[in-house]
Amino acid sequence: MKPDDAVTERIQVVCADGYELGAQIWAGAGGAPLGVVIINPATGVLARYYHYYARFLAAQGFTVLTYDYRGIGQSRPARLRGSGIVWRDWGALDFDAMLGAAKALDPNRPLTVVGHSIGGFLPGYAARAPMIDRMLTVGAQYAYWPDYARDARARLFVKWHMVMPLITAVAGYFPGKILGWLEDLPAGVAHEWSFRRAAMERSYAKALRPGILAGFAAIRAPILALSLTDDMFATPAAVRRGLGYYTGSERAFVHLPPARFGQAAIGHFGLFHARHEAGFWQDTLAWLRDGVNPWADGAEVLGAGR
Repeated sequence: MKPDDAVTERIQVVCADGYELGAQIWAGAGGAPLGVVIINPATGVLARYYHYYARFLAAQGFTVLTYDYRGIGQSRPARLRGSGIVWRDWGALDFDAMLGAAKALDPNRPLTVVGHSIGGFLPGYAARAPMIDRMLTVGAQYAYWPDYARDARARLFVKWHMVMPLITAVAGYFPGKILGWLEDLPAGVAHEWSFRRAAMERSYAKALRPGILAGFAAIRAPILALSLTDDMFATPAAVRRGLGYYTGSERAFVHLPPARFGQAAIGHFGLFHARHEAGFWQDTLAWLRDGVNPWADGAEVLGAGR
């Protein structure tokens, strides 16, 4: 069975500014659902990539919401050039709207977020984020290039922080699909990725910074953050830098080798591939359903307020 065969309903979610997102609902199997899970994609990755995992979670009893950020896939405007979309919109507007949709679906059961890459950092921008009950992040970071893996840093810097902004400046958007790098990106997203600073808030106007920091601190949901030792983007330094903004949450960080999941190499994107259904996907249930860290051995725990 194809993953889309299990989609219960395709919906349009309207954001606070009127922008419409393409989204999917995956109804939980069995009786009363365990709760609602929102899956936040990585930058430039279609929601479709996570549909196998969404179908898996639905089969376990969760109601799952998947969606494309504005500018991507089913949420792409007719014209990407000049769209004015920036990275922060994906959290402050898109993810915030998905939180509202999730609570409308089931206001009385737990609301959990699975965030991949930037998808694990975006919740801090959303005004509704304090309603989240639990978060699982996978390779979550915000692309500050000095945190990339040392042996890949120069190559990644040239690709994402020199070539990408140059092409974006010429094209008016980043044509990632033609290049075979990722999906096309709005210029604002590409530039925000290219020019991130060590202190994330310094990427924004000074007047906005206190509100942004307060939004991250307002989240109280416990966070389990996982990264892999062969992930060039989500090194321990990168993951800890992102987690440092969630000062109101109990945070556990686990950095594991691919061998833990039966593979010689997995990298930044591989854990959501269907080959991990019997391993990583099964492990995630312990956290999403019961709040138990399945990789507790060797976990680094950061208490709230640090």
